[in-house]
Amino acid sequence: MKDIRLRARAKINLTLDVTGKRDDGYHLIESIMQTVSLYDGIYMKRIQKNEIILKSNLSWLPTDNRNLAYRAAELMKAKFGIKEGVFIEIDKRIPVAAGLAGGSADCAAVLVGMNRLFDLGLSMKELESLAFLLGSDIPYCVQRGTVVSEGVGEILTPVKCPCPMCYVVLAKLPVSVSTATVYRGLDWQSVQNHPDTKGMIQAMAEADITKMGQLLGNVLETVTIPMHPQIAQLKEELVQLGAEGALMSGSGPTVFGLFKEEEIAKKAASTIRKKFGLKEVVATKIYHGNSGKRGEIRNGRNKI
Repeated sequence: MKDIRLRARAKINLTLDVTGKRDDGYHLIESIMQTVSLYDGIYMKRIQKNEIILKSNLSWLPTDNRNLAYRAAELMKAKFGIKEGVFIEIDKRIPVAAGLAGGSADCAAVLVGMNRLFDLGLSMKELESLAFLLGSDIPYCVQRGTVVSEGVGEILTPVKCPCPMCYVVLAKLPVSVSTATVYRGLDWQSVQNHPDTKGMIQAMAEADITKMGQLLGNVLETVTIPMHPQIAQLKEELVQLGAEGALMSGSGPTVFGLFKEEEIAKKAASTIRKKFGLKEVVATKIYHGNSGKRGEIRNGRNKI
């Protein structure tokens, strides 16, 4: 195989709880992660010269080892003694630094792409182990789907009855939120309201989107919302516009709402965009692809 096209999909956190803190300062989490259809397009091609060339449609995006996708290729080349080079082009559609794991998804896609391009024969578990060397969200982005993530992101358990199909409006505020700062500001032992992970899993098993909306929960909101009160306003507005529930994804600043009907979701996205003056508002849906076949070739165009 000489080239490959991949889709690096965004994620949302249906629940995000912090259950402890390790001696090294890393927080222990319990989170139900869910892939959505919004994706970055990734094109990869083998090249003869032993180098990594990374390009993007965003002129300001780093194209060296500050970029996780570059570091993924770098890791695979070093780990497996690959002497050929690789050209990587990223068509960014997922908002950057948004709590949607866009960078982690790109990184995961490059790991999968390197595995296919250079015929390394790595299993999903082997790819996840390599992914964890690069970041805590990246193993999930290799696996995708409806997954309970625990520990510091290395313990992944697929949910038996995945999230039912519904529509998702994503709205990102034009502010910068540091994940490290949010976690440092979290007094996890004082959190009063913890997400009901088991309840959410049961609601998904019952395909009860209304109940899912009621059970959305993210303890990091206790830190990020006081910093950026518009997050709470976005949540309230999405519910007023027909969402079954709304929540901040990750450490923010993106807010998402769950909708039963596509047209209502699209109208809500349009209203949010105009009312809040936001550029990055997307109506998308839950993604139900087969995460167990990240290396399949489809339609003769090597799309994953």
